[in-house]
Amino acid sequence: MTDLWVERTGVRRYTGRSSRGAEVLIGSETDEGVFTPGELLKIALAGCSGLSSDQPLRRRLGDDYPAVITVAGPADREQERYPLLEEKLEIDLSGLSPEEVERLVVVVHRAIEQVCTVGRTLKSGAEVHFEVNDVGRA
Repeated sequence: MTDLWVERTGVRRYTGRSSRGAEVLIGSETDEGVFTPGELLKIALAGCSGLSSDQPLRRRLGDDYPAVITVAGPADREQERYPLLEEKLEIDLSGLSPEEVERLVVVVHRAIEQVCTVGRTLKSGAEVHFEVNDVGRA
């Protein structure tokens, strides 16, 4: 299993890290070159949808199909949550018949609903436990 953590690198600045060597810069919306936690949540959702739909799309469009998945949703600052996240897969399906497009859309939706862990977690909710460990005391 991959270990994940964030390290504080400055005032309201963190670097997210994985034991596989990946890094992502996290900070405030006013900071350049960083993602906010909410942006990372949205990117995780879009990335999960992309990975989940990759196989059925490759099967019908070939290995080199270009695609962009946009994701948006304003924060409800009163409740400090995102009440709605909207994803859009932008892809060229002009080489398919209308019937093939219709079937592909069904297959893509099914693939995402079945295996996109991020989307499934957001839809069902997740229990979150947080604790503080004092590492300064032996």
